[in-house]
Amino acid sequence: MTDDAHDPYDPRAFHDALAAHGLIVPTAVKGGWGRGAVFEDILERFDALVMRGAAGDGAEAFTFPPLIAREMIERLGYLDNFPQLIGSVHSFFGADAVARELSQRVHDGQRWDDLLEPTGVMLLPAACYPVYPLFSGLLPDGGRLVTTRNWCYRHEPSDEPTRLQSFRMREFIRVGPPAQVEAWRDDWLQRALTLLRGLGLAAASDVANDPFFGRAGRMMATSQREQRLKFEIMVPVISATRPTAICSFNWHQEHFTSTFGIRCADSAVAHTACLGFGLERVVLALIKTHGFDTAAWPADVRTQLWPA
Repeated sequence: MTDDAHDPYDPRAFHDALAAHGLIVPTAVKGGWGRGAVFEDILERFDALVMRGAAGDGAEAFTFPPLIAREMIERLGYLDNFPQLIGSVHSFFGADAVARELSQRVHDGQRWDDLLEPTGVMLLPAACYPVYPLFSGLLPDGGRLVTTRNWCYRHEPSDEPTRLQSFRMREFIRVGPPAQVEAWRDDWLQRALTLLRGLGLAAASDVANDPFFGRAGRMMATSQREQRLKFEIMVPVISATRPTAICSFNWHQEHFTSTFGIRCADSAVAHTACLGFGLERVVLALIKTHGFDTAAWPADVRTQLWPA
């Protein structure tokens, strides 16, 4: 158990204890703390455990940079649904005189960001987004399965330790006939629950919704829940009554296949679904559950994460 026993679900106490044990490194950026060597070791060990469990699935593996084309974000409809989360990359395109003005403003303590202009890229908000264009056209028989691990960005500055602006996701993306995609999603929901509970986590699943923006977004969130298109696996980390989502499952139906012209081998409608492990959140859940000293974690947990 953790040693912040005075209030086991005090987010500030948990953050401070993580820092005191060298697991995280506070920075000036909210939701942008650094990771210590032990934290990173746990993360890598968990990711390796997931990949060992998925080895028989035959997923194609890809890695992408934490950037995505601005045009792709527009095409995916992300700005329609989640404008509050986006991160846009801006840079300097001016001449020498404007560069001197920018420098002077910095030294004078004035705003200077209006002298920058948007580039052609944005920060990647979801690990699966670069994958969908790979599927364009007719799929092979049985569809395709891809896995990727990417850094993601979402503009959610917070002092709460599980809400990061920059984080890593291990995702699996399935595309194929609708019935097969739904069955894959349901199967992996049970597999993920078994895996996480096997690590001693009090994991439970429930229907969920994405953080759609505005009044229209509230209607979309209701529809998403009613159709049971999104599930999350949650573990108490900073609250007993509001557990933290550490794994999510999204069934997109035709959203991406219609956008990128993806069809089954027989030209029938194809669907996509994805599952994602929030790697930092899983590590935080393990630490919260088993304590700050990994050497004192239960033997069966250590055996899974640090096999001989």
